[in-house]
Amino acid sequence: MLCAARISREQDRPMSHAHKPIPATARRSPALSGSMRVPGDKSISHRAMMFGGLARGLTRVAGLLEGEDVLRTRDAMIAFGAKIEKRDGAWLIHGVGNGCLLEPAGPLDFGNAGTGSRLTMGLAGVYAMKTTFIGDASLQSRPMKRVLDPLRLMGVEVDASTGDRMPLTLRGPRQATPIVYRVPMASAQVKSAVLLAGLNTPGVTTVIEPVMTRDHTEKMLAGFGAGLEIDTDAAGARHIHVHGHGDLTGQDIEVPGDPSSAAFPLVAALIVPGSDVTIDNVLMNPTRTGLIQTLREMGGRIELVNRRGAGGEDVADVRVRHSDLRGVTVPAERAPSMIDEYPVLAVAASFADGETRMLGLDELRVKESDRLAAVARGLEENGVDCAEGKDWLSVRGRPDGKGLGGGAVATHLDHRIAMSFLVMGLAAEKPVTVDDSTMIATSFPEFMGLMAGLGAEID
Repeated sequence: MLCAARISREQDRPMSHAHKPIPATARRSPALSGSMRVPGDKSISHRAMMFGGLARGLTRVAGLLEGEDVLRTRDAMIAFGAKIEKRDGAWLIHGVGNGCLLEPAGPLDFGNAGTGSRLTMGLAGVYAMKTTFIGDASLQSRPMKRVLDPLRLMGVEVDASTGDRMPLTLRGPRQATPIVYRVPMASAQVKSAVLLAGLNTPGVTTVIEPVMTRDHTEKMLAGFGAGLEIDTDAAGARHIHVHGHGDLTGQDIEVPGDPSSAAFPLVAALIVPGSDVTIDNVLMNPTRTGLIQTLREMGGRIELVNRRGAGGEDVADVRVRHSDLRGVTVPAERAPSMIDEYPVLAVAASFADGETRMLGLDELRVKESDRLAAVARGLEENGVDCAEGKDWLSVRGRPDGKGLGGGAVATHLDHRIAMSFLVMGLAAEKPVTVDDSTMIATSFPEFMGLMAGLGAEID
């Protein structure tokens, strides 16, 4: 579907990244108990907002994560011409139709949203218009070259600061060129950006993925009616083919609970003595369950109950009880299925008997912060015996938590660093303080309240 014309629209959200840090402290807590439901999956929420805004007709989304990151994606889709409102607890998205994005009047401000910004670069970059991307200090420090390189091959002109970082402006060609692109690293964001660019490109665009990453883009595009085929070659690499200029149709979407958010109460229940917690309606996509697999190998008592399907995805309720953990080696090939969960896994390892070695962590260097370095410094600050390499982390735990805690952790505007070390404080001998908790709202705005409901002592 092609559009005859595009017009500019005003963007609702002004650029403002100034905020006052709010420290938080977690203290050794009594047994955690009860049930909770974490917010909707962040990856699926971004895509639901994006694909709904691109599709023709109405998309209804229930269970959307209403964190700041996803709302930045909402604002971008409004700037592209979609009409989006919340009514009766669900989000209603009236899309513009594939090929019909409008040129934004001003920069798209993605705040701290790496997924939203990178996927939107693919979505909009191949349109014959100018699109400018800005973000907060953390997002401006993150590399965008991995997404921009394939877009350049498709004919997109890039005006970016040194190192292909934000702020940057994309100018699309009159007609984009389909490509066959082998993803050089395990990255669902790069894969997704190229596939989304292919939607507004004539012919067939192909992504070759040697190592499988989370597959929400492929599943959801197929659900919206995109022409999509997937095959696997003799070496095991996935070839994902998307047909350009197809018609996407609005859908009803129920977003399951985010396993990356569930990781925090899950680990808290494992390390706080006497705990018994159930986390309802958690996404169980096989590309997202590496943490649960690893914690079970460490001796974690984790039970998946009421397994079922919802919106093309597997979900389950997760019951977790305090466990005596032991150190393990986490192989590098597991990293794509748990890349966001390594900070809180390092916290679990701090209370395990023996050494836990985590390999293949180079991708952590380019997250909201250099997460690998931030985790190592936070562990050291709180008395944990650890060692850090270029792409690995080793943690030697103390099962009783004796001598742990007492430190102040620099979060570097990284929500997962903040939540991970607050979880540590719940089982450590001494309190753990993080220098800022405001950015937790980007992915898990209900974190403090839900953890308090289980009995966690965080203030």
